[in-house]
Amino acid sequence: MVTNSRRAVITGFGAITPIGSSPGTFWDALRAGVSGIRTIRAFDPSSLPCQIGGEIPEFVAKMLIEKHYRKYLNAMSRTVQIGVVAAQFAMQNIAIPRGSISPERFGVEFASVMGATDLNDLARSSKVSSIGPRQPIDMAAWGQDGVSEMPPMWMLKYLPNMPACHVTVLFDAQGPSNTIISNDAAGVLAIGEALRILQRGAADLMLVGGTESKINPLSQSRFNSFAPLTRERAEPEKAVRPFSPDSTGSCLGEGAGAFGLEDLDHAQKRGATIIGEVVGYASGMDRGLTGVGLARVIRNALANAGIQPHDVDHVNAHGLGVRELDAFEARGIAAVFGRDVPVFAPLSRFGNLGGASGIIECLCSVLALLHGELPGTLNHTPSPDCPITVHTGSPRPVTKPYAVKVSATDLGQCGAVVLRKWTS
Repeated sequence: MVTNSRRAVITGFGAITPIGSSPGTFWDALRAGVSGIRTIRAFDPSSLPCQIGGEIPEFVAKMLIEKHYRKYLNAMSRTVQIGVVAAQFAMQNIAIPRGSISPERFGVEFASVMGATDLNDLARSSKVSSIGPRQPIDMAAWGQDGVSEMPPMWMLKYLPNMPACHVTVLFDAQGPSNTIISNDAAGVLAIGEALRILQRGAADLMLVGGTESKINPLSQSRFNSFAPLTRERAEPEKAVRPFSPDSTGSCLGEGAGAFGLEDLDHAQKRGATIIGEVVGYASGMDRGLTGVGLARVIRNALANAGIQPHDVDHVNAHGLGVRELDAFEARGIAAVFGRDVPVFAPLSRFGNLGGASGIIECLCSVLALLHGELPGTLNHTPSPDCPITVHTGSPRPVTKPYAVKVSATDLGQCGAVVLRKWTS
C-alpha cells in the first residue's frame, strides 16, 4: 500500500569514528570538543603534502565481526569491514531479535563509493608486468601474466555495493537493498531513499548506513594530487576550519555509521526505544554552486516536513573547510535561514568521510536533539563570505524540536533531511 502517512522513526544506531565507536563515547567526545584528526599512523605520510587525517584507532575487524561471518573478511576491503561492523553495532542497539521481523520487510540502504585497492593486492601483478624501475606497466604483459597474479576476489573487495551486500546477507534482509554513490551527499540521499521506501509501505525496517576509508597510500596519493587538502601539520586538530576566512583546506578520514529507520507502528508494537524521527527530505542540483539550488532543496525539505525555518533549532552543515565550497554552502543556508538559526559543522572533528559523512554528521544532530544540547563547532572564526551564524564553544541548549541536515558535493548534488526530536 502506498501512503505518506507512515512515520519513520530512528530506533538505534552504531558508529565507528575517529572520536568514538560506541553511542556513549561518541556523544561524550562531541560534547567535549574532542578532535580525531591527527598525523596519519597507518603508513608513513611524510612524502605527502597533507599528512593528517581522521583515522580510526585500533580497529581490528576480526575481533568485532560476528564469529560465523569472519570467514568472509578476506573478501572485504577496510571500507567494507568498517561498514559491516557499524551495521552490526546498530543492529545490537536497535535490539530487534533475529526472526522477529519478516525478512522481506527488512531492507538495507547504504552510502559508499569505490574503494581504493590495497597495494599488496596488485604488487605481484605489477612486478611481473613492469618494464623496469619507474617505467610504465607493459599492458601486454599485464594481460598475459599480470591478471593471473591478482587475487580472485579482488574486485569484490572494493565495489561500492559490497557493504550493503554483506549487511543484507549477515542479517537476512530480503527487502529493498540499494547503494547510493554520490560521494559526500550519498549519506543524506540514502536516508531520503529509505524514508520513501518506508512511506510507500515497501518495508517496516530499513538499516541505513554509510562507510568510507581513505586512510591508505593510494587514496591519499590520489587525492593529494587534485583535492583541496590542507598542508598544515603542526597542530592537526586545528587544521580544518569550517566557514572561516583563514581556511586552508580539508583532510580525509575514515568511519562508518548506521541506524534503524523504522515504521512507527512497527516500532511501537515491538516496544522499541525511539531516539528520533525523520520527517522531511528533498534533493536536487545546484549548477554553478551558486547556493540557489541548495536553498531550493532546503525549502523543499522543510515543506515536505510541514514546518517553517523558524521552527528549526539548528542546521547541520557539511563544512569542509574549503573556502569556495563553504561559501557556496553558507549562501544556500543563509538564503533560507539568514543568521537566525545556528549552524553546526562537525566535520572538523573527524575529517571528510565521503560516503559516511552524511550518516555520521546526521547522527550528531540526532544525539543533540535527544540529549537537549548542541555541541560547538571546532576551529571556526566568522567570515564575510559565509553569512551564517556558526555555533562554537560550549554546548548550547536545544530550544526547538527540529534540525536540518544539509549535504552537498563539489559537483552540485544536494540533499537535505529534516529531523525531529522524539517526544511521542
